[in-house]
This record gives sequence, C-alpha cells and structure tokens, in this order.
Amino acid sequence: MIRGLWSAATGMQGQQLQLDTIANNLANVNTPGFKKSRVDFEDLFYQKLKMAGAQTAEGTQVPVGMEIGLGVRPVAIHKLFTQGEYQQTNQELDWAIEGRGFFKVLVNGEELYTRAGNFKIDRDGYIVTANGARLQPEFVVPTGTVRIEVTPDGMISALDANGNVLAQTQLLIYDFPNPAGLDAIGRNLYRATDAAGDPIEGNPGSQGLGTIAQGYLEMSNVDVVEEMVKMIITQRAYEANSKGILTADQMLELANNLKR
Repeated sequence: MIRGLWSAATGMQGQQLQLDTIANNLANVNTPGFKKSRVDFEDLFYQKLKMAGAQTAEGTQVPVGMEIGLGVRPVAIHKLFTQGEYQQTNQELDWAIEGRGFFKVLVNGEELYTRAGNFKIDRDGYIVTANGARLQPEFVVPTGTVRIEVTPDGMISALDANGNVLAQTQLLIYDFPNPAGLDAIGRNLYRATDAAGDPIEGNPGSQGLGTIAQGYLEMSNVDVVEEMVKMIITQRAYEANSKGILTADQMLELANNLKR
C-alpha cells in the first residue's frame, strides 16, 4: 500500500509537469519560430519479490519473476525542432529559414540564436529582432534605401529608388549537431551549450543548411489539436493517480483499524 502511495504520487508529479509543458506549447501557438516541447519519462526502480530463474522447493525453475515498479520520473523536456508552418506576410524584413539553421544575434555582447525571422530596422539603421538584438553579421541599411532584397542563398541588398545597390552583405546561418541541447532562454532566443555541440556556420543553402524565404515567417510548430488531445489524456492520468492515492489511503486506514 505504501508502494502504491508513492507510485501514484510520482505519477501525479509527472502529469503536472506534462500539463505545464502542454500549456506552454499552447500559449506560444502564434509565436514566430517557437518550437514545442515534449516531456520524456522513465520508470523508477523495481522491487524484486521473486527472481526469474530461481529454484523452487520442488527443484524446478521459476520462468517469470515478480517485480513491482516504484513509479515514474521525468528525465528531459525535449525541444522538437520540426519545421513550423510558413505564413506569407509580404514584409521585406520577414525572413523564414526553410530547413535547418538559426539566425545569430548579439545581446549585450553575447552571441545567441533564434528561428524567429521577424526583423526590424533600429534608429541607427541596423537590422534587429523585435527585442532590439542585432542580426549577425551586422548590416546597416544606408540612407536612401527604399527596398531590401534577400536571396534564397542569403545575399542581403539595400536598393535605392532606381534599383541601384547601395550596400550588400552575406547573411550567415548556423546549425548544431544537437539542437535539442540548446538552452532556451526566452524571447525566442537560444544559447549554445556543450550538449548542443559546436555551431556549424555557412551560407544559406550550403552544408545542409536551409535557405531564406523573404516575405514569410516560420510560425510555431505547435499542433493545437494534438496538444488538446494530450491535455485530456494528461488530465485523466492525473485523476487516475489521485484516485490511486485515495484508494491506498483508504486501505491503510482499514488495515490500521483491524489492529484495534
């Protein structure tokens, strides 16, 4: 009965974390470049009551043992870097990466990475994120620019009213051997970690990196229907585990009363 209490308690804790993760996924369904998360679980230790292969008193061998699991625990919250849907905006500073890769930006001297391509121009002419982080390599839009063009292979051009090129630079994007190992720090930004591996730098369309689609945004890869179904399953699992605790408590109460 005590085992049942603890197993059910770990189940409730695990389902609570699952629900928190689902809620965050749903909250960011319209966040550009957002990647949904999944909780990974593993079972806990088993208490062995009888070993498989043990000898019986009659000299025979037990074909199947007896072991009781002691619950569950979460081991990871996994970012799933599948492609999100593209939304056509026709805005010249909205860029989507079609395939693998991240934009690199600079925040307080620190290099960070993002999939969100909804860029702006700040007062100094730099291309920046919605939070003001400068795109790397930096590009200053010259005075007199009326149009910015970005090719699929990442060549950024600032054009005047006559179509003359005022400035150009090559956009670089970055990938990691293990993107799920990146540290999500909020504001659509990720920090490189040892677990993610060394960044792979290149022009869009090279070295397995994605290409750039100007006038499009990559939206969240959250599937609302899928998350709602998972939420219902999680809620039912939470309720079932809470009933397991209640039942184990009632059984303990009955056992205690038998001693009186």
